[in-house]
Amino acid sequence: MVGPMANTTDVLSDTSWHFWNSWHALDILYVIIIIVLTFVASKLVDRFINHQFEMASRRMDVDETAYRMIRHTSVALVYVFGLVLIIMRFPTLQNLSFAIFAGAGFLGIVVGLAAQSTMSNIISGVSLAIFRPFRVGDRVNIRDDYGKISDITLRHTVVKTWDNRRLIIPNHVISDEAIINWTIEDPTVCWPIDIGISYDSDIDLARKIMVEEGRKNKNTMSFSELRKYDKKFSDDDVSVLLTGLGDFSVNLKLFVWLRDRSFAYGAGCEIREAVKKRFDKEGIEIPFPYRTLVYKKDLIAEKSYIGQKEGKEDF
Repeated sequence: MVGPMANTTDVLSDTSWHFWNSWHALDILYVIIIIVLTFVASKLVDRFINHQFEMASRRMDVDETAYRMIRHTSVALVYVFGLVLIIMRFPTLQNLSFAIFAGAGFLGIVVGLAAQSTMSNIISGVSLAIFRPFRVGDRVNIRDDYGKISDITLRHTVVKTWDNRRLIIPNHVISDEAIINWTIEDPTVCWPIDIGISYDSDIDLARKIMVEEGRKNKNTMSFSELRKYDKKFSDDDVSVLLTGLGDFSVNLKLFVWLRDRSFAYGAGCEIREAVKKRFDKEGIEIPFPYRTLVYKKDLIAEKSYIGQKEGKEDF
């Protein structure tokens, strides 16, 4: 190989050979001490920032998302500082670093391509901390999963799902996703519950039962509670709409307001069960498909019987 890259390669090889042959016991001890001190310092910085956040959160409303980003960044800087101390200890290692930077033309392209995904995640992580489409503790729907944002790092976001799974999503991926955030401004949620009744049942009675059972649930918000969140709120706190006429049922949809998305699924199941029990008592039928099964042998017997009957009539 000829040209600048050949010279850079020769410098790297020569410098690295001198570096590894110049190590002494004190140098090894120094590196071990710096590594241990860096690890301890990162833990102390992490605990210090965590303690400061807890103190600040007692006095005022502090956003945990920004705090976590500062915490992860500070710990990363401690590790970078420890690496710099090790490099500054050895002149040969400094020369190796200068030699690497001297050949940064080609090497920079290779490293840049390799680190493209990492840099994209870091930039997206900083963007998420600044613009805050979601925060730590927010409840979200993402990729057909419901869960709570438990952590936002420089590389990825952690979502704790309702069944206690952990979704580890790279920041550049989650920043491009369409996310339903149930918490970002108003935690209350209007939750729909679909219930069908038969065509022979009394719609007004069914609506009355559904409204009563919807209001009885402990997680359902009253009209006065909803007005605290929105002074312009003027709709019914619990309502029932007829949404369709199906093949076998009259389809009704019950709407209830709940304090938080975390209560919605469980409250919906409780209300649906309570409505079913009231329907049974009040004589409201929840329909199911009716099917008539006809066996081929019965069709043959019926045709034979009709044929014999017609023959006797002709006679």
